[in-house]
Amino acid sequence: MTLPNIPVPSFTHLPSLLPSSAGWISIAQIAIAILLVIAILLQQRGSGLSSAFGGQGGVYYQKRGFEKVLYWSTIVLGALFAGAAFLMLLV
Repeated sequence: MTLPNIPVPSFTHLPSLLPSSAGWISIAQIAIAILLVIAILLQQRGSGLSSAFGGQGGVYYQKRGFEKVLYWSTIVLGALFAGAAFLMLLV
């Protein structure tokens, strides 16, 4: 007994609903940019060059806990954003 020969529909003629590789990189770059802005805005005010402009300064303290995680995540997000921007040049 043989099974009937039923044609299988081909969907290769339909446009893809998923973005191309450049589209995925753009989406990732936007997400990284939003996270980077949030990480920068959450960092403590009054650090850096603020002592030169009348802010509090002269006291060195070590970053601990969430402040340290935020500091390193800002560096990582900045590197990822730069890498995504460079990757967009190649694609």
